[in-house]
Amino acid sequence: MSEQQSPFVGKPSRDAFGAVLVELARADERIVALTADLGTSVRLEAFMKEFPERCFNFGIAEQDMMGASAGLALGGKIPFVTTYAAFASMRATEQARTDVAYNNLSVRICPSHGGFGIAAGGATHHALEDISIFRTIARMKVIVPADGVQAAAATRAIAYVDGPVYMRLSRPKEPTVYTVEKPFVIGKADVVRQGKDLAIIAYGGMVGYSLKAAELLAADGIDAMVVNMSTIKPLDRQAVIEAATSCLAVMTVEEHQINGALGSAVAEVLAEEGLGVRLKRHGLLDVFTTAGPYDEMLAYYELDPQGIAKNARLLLK
Repeated sequence: MSEQQSPFVGKPSRDAFGAVLVELARADERIVALTADLGTSVRLEAFMKEFPERCFNFGIAEQDMMGASAGLALGGKIPFVTTYAAFASMRATEQARTDVAYNNLSVRICPSHGGFGIAAGGATHHALEDISIFRTIARMKVIVPADGVQAAAATRAIAYVDGPVYMRLSRPKEPTVYTVEKPFVIGKADVVRQGKDLAIIAYGGMVGYSLKAAELLAADGIDAMVVNMSTIKPLDRQAVIEAATSCLAVMTVEEHQINGALGSAVAEVLAEEGLGVRLKRHGLLDVFTTAGPYDEMLAYYELDPQGIAKNARLLLK
């Protein structure tokens, strides 16, 4: 890739996904898009306008949509499934598991509004279990890009990968982590900040917020490493091992329930490798979320830079 600044700097991951999907569809007529009456929210407007015969709106019928994606894949198409992450992971999980993953079909499930991104929607619309759900489905790859630039690269990367993929996208604009698009390697983490005192491992928008937290910690003399674990499955085990052996403690940060997602995956590696490093899983602590402005919710659940830094200090204390 050129070192030229990406046009997706400062764009939410859902915007980058929608734009790149159109690029891919222009080059390959097999690419089709499916949505459940949420074309605008998942950024399919341009795709729907340019390729109306290749975009299918199922209405509020997510299970039917997921099942149809399996049929399209069997028919030689390259389907991208879009909806809210809460609906993809709750309403259509059976079809994602049995119709798509069980048959090892190359369906790309790319929902937007991950985490509590649709903040005012409340707990019913917040996706805080999706990573753990899809992580347990056999053959399923699970990806959460850090920002719009990485989302563009990840969309290109999953277009022709074999087998099912779940890629969570964001409604709010994530903090900028990358300015230049580089090839996305599924299963490979990226150390975006070096450090020796604490390793913060995160995905999605939490990568950028963790970088800002690291700056706050540096003012206290704490040298924090930040690892972008954009692929939760397959997990980059070596990156976890290297972080744990080079730092005094490890903290995972995710906009998700802490049970079953990145924190659990990292804990499994540390236990299996016999690494006795201190670990904190930071995220939602077995609660149903409230509703409110996104920035206020980040602060309330201590997932803003100040909250992340606070919990890091407690871990190291």
